[in-house]
Amino acid sequence: MSVAVRRAAPRLTESELAAWRGMLRAHAALLKTLDGELEQAHGVTLSSFEVLLALHGAPERRMRMFDLAASVLLSRSGLTRLVDRLERESLVARDSCEQDARGSFAVLTDAGEQKLLAARVTHLEGVRRHFLAKFSAAELDILGSLLGRLVGGPVAGGACCGPG
Repeated sequence: MSVAVRRAAPRLTESELAAWRGMLRAHAALLKTLDGELEQAHGVTLSSFEVLLALHGAPERRMRMFDLAASVLLSRSGLTRLVDRLERESLVARDSCEQDARGSFAVLTDAGEQKLLAARVTHLEGVRRHFLAKFSAAELDILGSLLGRLVGGPVAGGACCGPG
């Protein structure tokens, strides 16, 4: 029986470490700031906003819970708790799935759409102020291209950026 020998991983260079930590810190700070602005102005968290946004962009304003969880990058249990809260607030309703008795749909209500449309103004203003304004148009093109490498292709626009 042999014992695997572990090699020490080479340390990151100063520039590698600065890039990695900078990306993590920027992401965390931006999320915290945007979340706080949405919560203060509209009583909705950034995660709730993303759920409302995903449903708004879906056909008939409805998505299967499984697909919605994947869309907003939440676990199924995390999404279930969040949708439960949004349902209590009358922003989302649930609908059963006729094809799969175990599955259900989350459906954006009219109240949820109104909340989303109001919150989207605050969110886009925050994205522009706290992120986009820090870069030139050319830098944003480069940044979008560089970040696209991390997700296997160009970073596509989303419903938050489209028309009303």
